[in-house]
Amino acid sequence: MGAVNRWRAEIRFLMGSVRRGLRGRDLALIAAGLTFYAGISVVPLLLLAIALTSLLTSPETVRGYLDTLGGVLPDELGAPDALAALAEAGTTLTFLGGVLALLPMTFYGEGLRRALLRFTAERDTYTGWRGRLAVVPLLLVSPFLLHPVLLVVPVLADLQTGGFGSRVAEVAVGFYAVLFALVGPLVWGFRVVAAGMLRWRAIGIGAFFTAASLAGFLQGFVLFLRLPLSIGAPFGGLEVVGGVVALGLWLFLLHLVVIAGWLLTQAVDERLARPAPPTPGAAPGPAGAARPAA
Repeated sequence: MGAVNRWRAEIRFLMGSVRRGLRGRDLALIAAGLTFYAGISVVPLLLLAIALTSLLTSPETVRGYLDTLGGVLPDELGAPDALAALAEAGTTLTFLGGVLALLPMTFYGEGLRRALLRFTAERDTYTGWRGRLAVVPLLLVSPFLLHPVLLVVPVLADLQTGGFGSRVAEVAVGFYAVLFALVGPLVWGFRVVAAGMLRWRAIGIGAFFTAASLAGFLQGFVLFLRLPLSIGAPFGGLEVVGGVVALGLWLFLLHLVVIAGWLLTQAVDERLARPAPPTPGAAPGPAGAARPAA
């Protein structure tokens, strides 16, 4: 019972820290702002990642993988056609086009830094430029993150032709592929792009938990698209409008998960700063207080 009580106390402490981090802050509004930045940067980021991966492998290889992925994804939202257009644009991107795409791509770093600053006591200057510059190194390693995911695509295509067991395996393979692709960028985002300098151990725990949650949400979104629903029905049958709204809502929910993961990471960092396990009657430390660097 002692171990059970300790785990309950630990969970109570972490959840209490998360609640204190949310106190007085409009989570939905902050996530919506981050979603706006993501809407600007997501397409340039994908184009640049595809272009760099084409340099690592070849344009034909990348287009082949993305065509196969288009056959795996549901037809709703025009995913196959969108992937084909994205593959063509990314694999034929010129140097000038890459330079022009670089500026909107970095907007996500600014948005992430501004959003996470709202949950800390840090004081920051040149927030926009710091966030934009901090996200550039992620672009340099993007081929080494995207290529392993593309290598999994043929496996997903083969599993799609099987029965129920193969479909379960398809979800599992897709989940773990996305999970391990997201851990590194989240570690970088929480440690470098964000202003707060948290302990590496806390960031490792928080980034892994956040990546697993995001991977689960992505699999859930793919399953949602397989449902026999008309996305354009609430908008007078306009499928394009319904698709844009659905993607915007999906990005919004994903960023709620990212912010929740950041708050949990802060809570773990606060817990690691305590010399002894918290007890139900222990007074918690202030949320968002400045933390020593690891």
